[in-house]
Formats: sequence, structure tokens, C-alpha cells
Amino acid sequence: MSDASLSARALENLLGDWRSSGGGARPAREAAYRALADRIRLLVLDGRVPAGTRIPAERDLADRLGLSRTTVTAAYRALREQELLSSVRGSGSVARLPGAPALHVAPPAADFLDLSKAAPTALPWLADAARDAAEHLPRHLGDSGFDPIGLPALRAAIADRYTTRGLLTEPDQIMVTLGAQHAIALLSRALIGRGDRAVIEAPTYPHAYEALRVAGARLVPVPVVPRGEPGSADEGEALARAFRHANPVVAYLMPDFHNPTGRSLDEPARELALDAAARQGTVVIADETIGELDIDRRERPLPLAAYGPAVMIGSVGKTVWGGVRVGWIRADRPLIRRLLAVRAPGDLGTPILEQLLVTDLIGRMDEILELRRRQLRDGRALLEGVLADAFPEWDVPHVDGGIVTWVNLGAPVSSQLALAARGQGLIVAAGPRFGIDGAFERFLRLPFCSDPATTEAAIAALARAWRGLPTGPVPDTSLGLAAVV
Repeated sequence: MSDASLSARALENLLGDWRSSGGGARPAREAAYRALADRIRLLVLDGRVPAGTRIPAERDLADRLGLSRTTVTAAYRALREQELLSSVRGSGSVARLPGAPALHVAPPAADFLDLSKAAPTALPWLADAARDAAEHLPRHLGDSGFDPIGLPALRAAIADRYTTRGLLTEPDQIMVTLGAQHAIALLSRALIGRGDRAVIEAPTYPHAYEALRVAGARLVPVPVVPRGEPGSADEGEALARAFRHANPVVAYLMPDFHNPTGRSLDEPARELALDAAARQGTVVIADETIGELDIDRRERPLPLAAYGPAVMIGSVGKTVWGGVRVGWIRADRPLIRRLLAVRAPGDLGTPILEQLLVTDLIGRMDEILELRRRQLRDGRALLEGVLADAFPEWDVPHVDGGIVTWVNLGAPVSSQLALAARGQGLIVAAGPRFGIDGAFERFLRLPFCSDPATTEAAIAALARAWRGLPTGPVPDTSLGLAAVV
């Protein structure tokens, strides 16, 4: 069980406008406790309240929300009946997931559609490439197989890729990791001390800020404004101000095709932000997991580290397949040595066979990106079309790359809609999953990298859920935690 606990104030922030979660003609007291239970249920299923977290005492939450204790007691009772809460007299109530005493990530049922994972299916020739890689494995079987920094051939291929893109890189500036998330966690452990400040974009990729928090960081959010909207030209200055005023140790940024908004920083913003970071001694971590997935962007800026000091993160999870767990860190040599020193307590290296596979695929990255570009162009057109037909009132931005769009629903009902969608057999990640303290209830992240049949069926289910608000059916909670990627 986790030692984490949630104050009544923190839970109130996460709950947002929970009172609008439905109720219809039910009596006011019944509507209140069911609406409260429904919203806490979604927070647990979304991972915003992690399993194992101690939630506020009934009296504390009742006082904070201005409710009777009877209402909160009834909500907690409903959550216990749904196996989302366990309570021990004298020890309080702890969030849990159905059928599991601790954190459990369950795959969706076969008849559920899942749009919480923004990732394409595997390359069509991946199986053949894996067989080819296996033919090279025997030459590596004579040593231990533990490789904490990466095969020389793969590090050279990654370095060559950066150099081709305009960022001169040597192989000894590369560490191979178990995907981008592992890279973020490893950098967090190496760079952050408890209480250090870390700048993040808001919204941002949730597992990134979770890794920063686990390392002890205090998060400093800077709003992301999609390009073309009022204020978008000021994002570089906003980042620079945050660096000057907060004096953060690190900053985690997604400069290209930001997840979830799809925004890309222009060159003046990159230069301004990195100049300010260098002046403060802030280490900028640039996540390029989606960075090369252009569709029709007019200008292609250089990798962020070409504009100033920055640590680069990459992976093949969104280009090759999420099932190939290989990523990398590009950094200066002293930091690479530091990362080697802190890596062993967490893992002992990246699998050799997967490295051999990725070594070949990095050399074919232009071919891979051309395929993905065609797929994403078609997927974007399909998603925009079906959304326009089903939800003409929604604001659907037209992004020029990446794999997701950040839809403005026009009302703060994202969590409510995500809950209702589960009742229609669809898992979506509510907007607040990408923020901290319950923000972004007006937004919903939708990927356009799914196959056409999945996209059409998912939007049809979403339309049914939307029409059912605010009295949509209570969903089955036995699915476990929706892992957002």
C-alpha cells in the first residue's frame, strides 16, 4: 500500500464541478452522493487518484465541500461497494481498483474501445524486421547481456540521425533506455532533489509530471497556447519568465507536436526559452517522442538542443510500435556518466534483441515516417470529419502533425463525458488527466492514429454518451486503470 495521502483541499481541486455530474429527477441528497461517488470513481480509474492513496476523512471532506457528513458517508459507501475504496476503522479510506488490493493496470474488455492510448499499431513489416534482428543475436551471446548504456551500433545510428537533422551528435552523447518514460524517470532521479522546482507545460503528458513528482519536484506549470490562438506568440516569453522567477532545476517540454495540444514552438520561442534556461542553470528536457511525426507543417525547426543547451529524449514507441521498449537520451558526456551511476538501482540495461531490431529500423526512419505521415493525414481527416458531423458545436483544432487533437467541448464537462462514455463501451482520457489540480475540464484529447473502423465506432459511442448527459448510465468499473499514452 502506498503512503500517499490526499488532503480535502487537494481532492476538492481534482473533483472540479462534480455537482453537474447528473442526477436527473433523483432527490437532491441522492443526486449529491451519487454525483460525488461518480466523480471520485473516475478520478481513481483515470489514475488522478492513484490506487493506494489515502483519501480525506469523511468529516474533513464534508466540511470542505459544504456537505453533510451523511452525504459523504453515502458516497464512500457506494465506492466501497464498487471495490474502489477500502476502509479500516482507525486507519481511514484508501483508493483501490476492482479485484486488486494495489495498483493494477487491466486491459480493456474485448468489447470496449480504447482511445486513452494515443499510439499507432505496429509497422506492417515489424515481424520480418524482428526475425532479421534475431539472426544477429548469436554474436552477442558470449557476454553477460547486461547493457546499461546501449549497443555501440545503435548509439551510432541514433547519433547519426540527430546529425542528419541538424544537431551534431557523437555516439558517446547517447544512452539507450527502456523507452521515453524510463528516460524521463531516470533524468528525474539524476537531476531533482526533494523540494526542487520543475517547470512543466500545462497541459502536459501525465506520466511525465508524475515522474517529476515521484522524484520530489514541486511543479511550476506554464500554459500551452496552441499556435494561431491569442497568446500563442507569447509562450517563449512565458517560459522565460517562469525560469527567471521560479529558478527551476529542470523543465520538461514537448517542443514539437505537443501532447495533448499538438502545438509546436516556433524558432524565436525556442531561442528565448533556452537562453533564459541557460542563464538560470535550468536543465531543459525536450521530449521528442512525437517530434518527427510531421503531416504538413510548413517549417521544420531543428531539434531543440540546436538552439541552446537541452537534453533530448526520443523513442520508437510512436513511430515503430509501443511494444518495442527502446528509447534514448541525448546529453552532454558528464550527464551521461551521471545517469550511468544512478541507473543500476532501477534496471540493469536495455534488452539486446530489441536494440538490434531498432538499430536496423533507425536506418529506415525516413521510410517509416513517410508511412506514418500518410496514415496520420488520413486519420486526421477522418476524425475531423466525423467530429464535425457528430459535434458541430465542438471546437476541433486542425493540427499539422503529431497524433492527437485537443478538442474544446465548450463546457466544463470532460470528466462527466468520460464517465458516461464508459457506459457506452468507450474509454477516453478526460482533459484534467493532462493537468494538475483539476484543470482542463473543457477539453478532451482524441487521437487520430487509430484504424478507421475504431475511430468511427468510438465517435459514435462518444455521441451517445454526449446525448445522455447529464443522466448517462453508471459505467462498469471492473476495467481497472486506463493507462494514458
